[in-house]
Amino acid sequence: MRARGLLLLTAITAGALAVLIGLGVWQLQRLQWKEGLIAEIEARTKAPPISLEEAVQRARKGEDVSYLRLRVDGRFDNGKERYLFATADGSVGCHVITPLTTAKGEVVLVDRGFVPDALKDPAARAEGEIPDAVTVTGLARVPERQGTFVPDNNPKRNRWFWRDLGAMATSMFPSGAPDVAPFFLEAEKSDIPGGWPVGGQTQLDLPNPHLQYAITWFAIAFCLVVIYVLYVRSRWGRGPA
Repeated sequence: MRARGLLLLTAITAGALAVLIGLGVWQLQRLQWKEGLIAEIEARTKAPPISLEEAVQRARKGEDVSYLRLRVDGRFDNGKERYLFATADGSVGCHVITPLTTAKGEVVLVDRGFVPDALKDPAARAEGEIPDAVTVTGLARVPERQGTFVPDNNPKRNRWFWRDLGAMATSMFPSGAPDVAPFFLEAEKSDIPGGWPVGGQTQLDLPNPHLQYAITWFAIAFCLVVIYVLYVRSRWGRGPA
C-alpha cells in the first residue's frame, strides 16, 4: 500500500471514528438528561397538590409547571365542552375538555378524561355532567404545538386534534374569554357518576432508548476500527503496490 493511500484512508477512518464516538457520547448525555427529567416528573406527580393560584403565578413567572399536581374547587360549565380526538385501549373517542370556574372567578380548562365515540354526546352520559361544585385533582399540562402530520383543529365543528389552549378558550367564550390559566389540568382518575369520562389518561412512561443508541454508535465505531485494521494488514501483507 502506498503511503499516500494509507494516509488518506487513515484520515477518513479517523474522521468517521470521531463522528461515531461523538454520537455515542451525545446519546449518553441525552440519557443523563432523560433520567433527570423522568425523576423530576415522578417527584412532581407524587407530591402533595398545590393550589391553582400558585401554579398560575409560577407559570406567569416563566417557570415550567408541567406535571405539577393541583387541587381545584369549582364548577364545570358543561355546556362548553370541547372534544379532543383520542384513542384509549384500542377504542376511538375523545377527551372531554371543560372549563371549571372557582369561587374566586379563576378559570382552568380541565381535561376530564376519555369517552368512546358512542358516549361523546353528553346526553349519553348525563350522570357525569356534574352541576354541583366539585374538587378536581390532576396534573398541569402546557398547551401543545401542532405536529407535522396532525390535522388542523376545526373550532366551528368542535373537532380538535391538538390542544390549542388559546383557540379552545376563545371558542368557549366568544364574547370575551376570562382570565384562563395558561395550562390545562388533566384530571386524575376518580369516581364519576356513571363512570364517564375516565380520568387518569396522562402518559407518564417516557421512552428512554438513549443507552441502546449509545451502545449502537460505539459498536459501529468498534467495527470500523476492526475493519480498518484488517484491511490495512491485508494490504500491507502484499508488500508495496
